[in-house]
Amino acid sequence: MKQFLSLFFWIVVTVSANAQQQISIFFDSNRHEVNVVELKRLTDWMNANKDSKIVAINGYTDEDGTNGFNDSLAKRRVNFIYSKIKGRVPIRDDFKTRSFGENFQQSKNKAENRKVTIYYILAKDLEREDEILGIKPKETPKIVEVVEIEPIEEETMNFPENATLEDKIGLSRKGTLIRLNDINFYLNSFAIMPTSKRAIDELIYVMNKFPKLKIEIQGHICCVDKDVKNLSTDRAKQVKRILVSEGISERRITVKGFGVSKPKFEIPEKSDYEAARNRRVEIMILEK
Repeated sequence: MKQFLSLFFWIVVTVSANAQQQISIFFDSNRHEVNVVELKRLTDWMNANKDSKIVAINGYTDEDGTNGFNDSLAKRRVNFIYSKIKGRVPIRDDFKTRSFGENFQQSKNKAENRKVTIYYILAKDLEREDEILGIKPKETPKIVEVVEIEPIEEETMNFPENATLEDKIGLSRKGTLIRLNDINFYLNSFAIMPTSKRAIDELIYVMNKFPKLKIEIQGHICCVDKDVKNLSTDRAKQVKRILVSEGISERRITVKGFGVSKPKFEIPEKSDYEAARNRRVEIMILEK
């Protein structure tokens, strides 16, 4: 199989012997046009198959001549047949042509090797066209319903006053929000300040302590009307990067930035305390 007509695409032809039909048109030696006898055979076939459908055309030559010459000759024979049948017999949109030259199982009778074979489906079988060609029907994609997790504010969980992050994780349920205290960023950036190391280490510890734990890291900012730089998301992503760099599977962590859409206190904040409470990183428990 060496030559293809670039105008067409491949289809996979896996059919039963009774479903697919074929006819071979033969050529004189070193000729790419058929003689009068074979042209009449081709014309008679076209007249009898105006409602059939062609699925493939293959071209062949005998072994006389070089490989390159025979490949070219086989292709020219295919082109000749195609020019005669185009517009006379329906052809599949994804119909294929193949030019084998001499590279196929040769008959001892050289005249039988100088041919073009047309594969087609009879009109009566076209209702089963895809089945005959081995084309499976496309499956309707399943609609997966995405169920939003209802967030549970940390304040409603009534955690013990001195509860650690590990304690809170142990007491939490799906949807619980937990503030990560003391994770701070440089002004107008997602670079984490060194003073955040203890809080980050604690988060890494609990992720290892609870191997089934999956979380969503949520970022929030303060003091502005709109998160134009998407800083809240970038800060959440930066926390995730650190966790992943410490060996936590990224499949256990998603991120989301809320900007200033979920403040604890009304914006503009009235104090540094209110600003600090709005400017926060939280985790939501997805699975535990």
